[in-house]
Amino acid sequence: MKGIILSGGTGSRLGELTKSTNKHLLPIYDKPMIYYPIETLKQAGIRDILVITGTHHAGAIFALLGSGKNFGVNFTFRVQDEAGGLPQAIGLAKDFVDGDKFVSINGDNILFDDIGPFVREFEKGKEKSRILIYETTKEEAAKAGVAVLEGDKVTKVIEKPKDPPTNWVAIGVYMYTPHVFEIIKNLKPSARGELEISDIHNYYIKEGSLKASKLKKEWLDAGSFEELLRVNKFVGEKRGKR
Repeated sequence: MKGIILSGGTGSRLGELTKSTNKHLLPIYDKPMIYYPIETLKQAGIRDILVITGTHHAGAIFALLGSGKNFGVNFTFRVQDEAGGLPQAIGLAKDFVDGDKFVSINGDNILFDDIGPFVREFEKGKEKSRILIYETTKEEAAKAGVAVLEGDKVTKVIEKPKDPPTNWVAIGVYMYTPHVFEIIKNLKPSARGELEISDIHNYYIKEGSLKASKLKKEWLDAGSFEELLRVNKFVGEKRGKR
């Protein structure tokens, strides 16, 4: 299994903070944000990791992470020249993946679950895709890809609905076989002008080859000022209780 960290985008919702640095280098308590997805992948046993970043402050990412020796992993880097959506970024990983199954994680995702058991199940299983889902508030669900459930089965993923039918959201951890690159090649941009990750989910749902796993512990992301503040407080309190 290989790993991909998606750390592109301009971080425009964070205003002045991201004019001088990449969003994923902002601090979450005592570490840069990107350290958290690195630790998530490493804990799952993944050592070969592709970091995909945008042109904004890409050099700072390279300088911080280096070869991966200090993290006990091996880093490869690719640059996404323009913001075209998560599927476009994942599509840049085709040569790196080289026929292997892989896990993609968003660079602003902070997880407290060990995803290793999910990764190993996917590696040995026959499904072409696995997503992780988390139960949040209705307000937060309206800003994410919402998973419609029948029991434990996801029947549809709706991108940022005004009135979410459930509070379960597909978080930024996606597991795929190399087949996904064929899907990405045929995707059409949404009204936002970008390729949507929910279109990949729904393709595999219709095909009957997507599995969803529920997180038991907290999931946080840090894409806005409010979220960044909340995440820092939460992580600080959690570290203080150790």
